Amino acid sequence: MANAEPAIRSKSSTYPEPLSIPPLQEHRQTFIILHGRGSNATVFGPALLGTQVSEMKNFQLSFPHAQFVFPTASKRRAQIYHRSMTNQWFDNWSLQTPNERTELQVEGLRETSAYIHSLLRTAIDRVGAENVVLGGLSQGCAAALVALLTWDGDPIAAGFGLCGWLPFRLQMEDIASSDSVDKEDDGEDDLFEVSGEAVDTDPPTQAIAFLRDELDMPANGPTLTFKRIPLFLGHGVEDEKVPVRLGREAVSCLKHLGASVEWREYEGLGHWYSGAMLHDLVNTLKNVTRWEHT
Repeated sequence: MANAEPAIRSKSSTYPEPLSIPPLQEHRQTFIILHGRGSNATVFGPALLGTQVSEMKNFQLSFPHAQFVFPTASKRRAQIYHRSMTNQWFDNWSLQTPNERTELQVEGLRETSAYIHSLLRTAIDRVGAENVVLGGLSQGCAAALVALLTWDGDPIAAGFGLCGWLPFRLQMEDIASSDSVDKEDDGEDDLFEVSGEAVDTDPPTQAIAFLRDELDMPANGPTLTFKRIPLFLGHGVEDEKVPVRLGREAVSCLKHLGASVEWREYEGLGHWYSGAMLHDLVNTLKNVTRWEHT
C-alpha cells in the first residue's frame, strides 16, 4: 500500500480534523465528501467507501489513486430540533417548506463555504484542480452545491450530490430565468457594481451575485467557475426526508444558471445512497475525467 498522505487539516477551530483515507496506490486524485446533518466523518466515510458498485469493486476500489477526505460539520443549534446541538453544515427549517426562514441558513453556509474552499485549495495544491472532486449527501449535498456556486478558483474535475437540495433555489431561479435586467436606480447600493463601476450582467451572474450577497461574501465580478464543473445529482424517489421534488427543483435551477448536470432518480429508494446510485456516479466521473488514462 502507498504511504499514507498527510491529512488536509482544518483551518477553523469550529470544524474537527477531517477523516483522511489514503489512496490504495500512488496519490493522483482527491475526493472531498460531506456527510448529512447529525452524522460525522467516522460514521459516514468508511460505509460509503465500502459500498459495492459492481461485482468486483466497492466505491474506494473504483478510484485506487484517490485520497478520500471526509470533513465533519461543526456543532450548531438546530432550530427545528428545539435548538439542540448537532453536527450540521448550516441550520435550516423544514424541508417541506424550504423557502421559509431562509435566514437560518446564512451564517452556516457562509462559514462552511469558506471552510470547504480552503479544503479545495489545499487539495488543488497537491494534485491539481483537474483531479479534485467535491460532493455530499443530504445537507452535505446542499452545502457542497453552494460551495461550488461560490467557488472562484480553477474549475475542479467534478461535483456531485446525493439526496440533497439547493438552498436559495427559488430566489436564484427567479433571477436566472428572467429575460431582462432591471436597471432602475433605486438609490441603494448596486448589487452588480464592481470596483465602483456599473456592470451589465446576465441573469445567471446576477443570481450568483444575489447568493454571495445573501451570505455576506465579497463580490468577485462575473466569475462563474461552476459552469465548467460537471455535476452528478442522484435522488431516491421514495425519499421521506428530502422529497425528490427538491432534487428536481435543484436541477432546474442549476440548468438555468448554466451548469452541466446529470440527473438520476431511483425507484424504491428512500433517503440514502444505493449501490446503483454509486455505480452511476462512478461511471459519470470516469466519463467526465481522463483518470483511467493516467
